[in-house]
This record gives sequence, C-alpha cells and structure tokens, in this order.
Amino acid sequence: QLQLVESGGGLVQPGGSLRLSCAASGFGFSTSTMSWHRQAPGKERELVAAITSAGSSNYADAVKGRFTISRDNAKNTVYLQMNSLKPEDTAVYYCHTEDVFGRWTSWGQGTQVTVSA
Repeated sequence: QLQLVESGGGLVQPGGSLRLSCAASGFGFSTSTMSWHRQAPGKERELVAAITSAGSSNYADAVKGRFTISRDNAKNTVYLQMNSLKPEDTAVYYCHTEDVFGRWTSWGQGTQVTVSA
C-alpha cells in the first residue's frame, strides 16, 4: 500500500529553521520524483520544491536560496530543509509523488508549519 507520512512541522519564529521529513513506502521510491507542496489558508496548493530520482531539484521562486530539498534512498525519505522562514511561509506542507505514466498520484496527510513571533 502506497503511503507518504510527513513530519517535522511546528511553530517557529521568523528567521528560524525547520526540517520536514516524508517517509515513503509501497512504491519504487528510488526511481520516483518527489515533491513538496504547500497550501496556505484561502490559497491554492502550490509547488514548493521537487527532486528527481537523479537528484536534480527545482524550487519555487519564493523559496529559492532558503529551502533545500534532498532525499535518502536508503531510508525512502525525502526532506525539506527550510531556513530564514517568513510569516508568508505559513501553510500546510504536503509530500507528493506520482507515477511517471500518470496511472496514480499520492499525497501525504500534510504537516502544519506556522511562522510567527
């Protein structure tokens, strides 16, 4: 059974850091592109960062230079290191993957990140 389980969210002050983790199971993690998305209240879900099976990554302009996505194929886990956090980073963060042929897509349950003084 395919499963994505996020952890690491919480409350942090502006300028602080958090590291999110997404533990994956039930599919070929090492050959899959993994991504992080976020959804703030009243806004649409948006892509934050993605990493391919080869380790290539891309980022939303809003987080470039502050966030880093990485993966550990031995642990079937993808990470999102978030530094210099801003109040506008407040959102529920979701882990995502999908079949390269579009046969399935999967989301984690989400983890809340709140940036506030």
